[in-house]
Amino acid sequence: MLRVGLVDDSKYDLEKLNVNLQNEDDLMIVFSTNDPEEAYQNIKKGDIDLLITDIEMPKLSGYELADLIKSYALDIEVIFVTGFSGYAVHAFELNVLDYIMKPYSKDRLIKGINRRNQLEKVEQDTKKLVIKTKTDIHFIDKKEIIMIERTGRSTTIITAQDEYTMYTPLTELEEELSKRNFVRSHRGFIINIHYVKNFSLYTKNSYIVSFQQTNKTAMITKSNLEKLQKDYF
Repeated sequence: MLRVGLVDDSKYDLEKLNVNLQNEDDLMIVFSTNDPEEAYQNIKKGDIDLLITDIEMPKLSGYELADLIKSYALDIEVIFVTGFSGYAVHAFELNVLDYIMKPYSKDRLIKGINRRNQLEKVEQDTKKLVIKTKTDIHFIDKKEIIMIERTGRSTTIITAQDEYTMYTPLTELEEELSKRNFVRSHRGFIINIHYVKNFSLYTKNSYIVSFQQTNKTAMITKSNLEKLQKDYF
């Protein structure tokens, strides 16, 4: 049984969450409140598996509640439900389960909740990527990969600390990386969405991707950016 906490300072939006979830099998609403401080007290008890929260609220924001969960190392996933798209990049930094824009459908909400099952499957997979270069074999944490670029016959993996050059095709690497974190943004790039800082228009049909922790940039096509916005924003 998935134990869920709901918080939104809008009575209408909170009621919509309750109506959408109250009859779902294998899901129990532990608390539902318009008061983020009340949610704060409930979260500290550790009695929920998932928090669904608005972002902009008086006294405590959804970000602060997510930071609380992270600071206390609580085993609670977070879904943001908000009317503002501009918070998405920061949401990625907090590694939230999903970022849902208002207004939303029930199907979209359930899709976000079901990502938890996908995440559990991902966590069962190996967390290391084996990189074979000309002279060495490296084992790196997949979560540390910021981007991967294919140039000619060479593939370069960028982390905050190092760069690794190899000859493995992107298609092969793509199969080893979690689709929850990594996106094939362009025929020559794979990006880790949790490091994305911003997208800048480059041509009519493409954007430059800038990242945190590196000055390297990648490319993303317009169609892939639209898909990313649909799935995460």
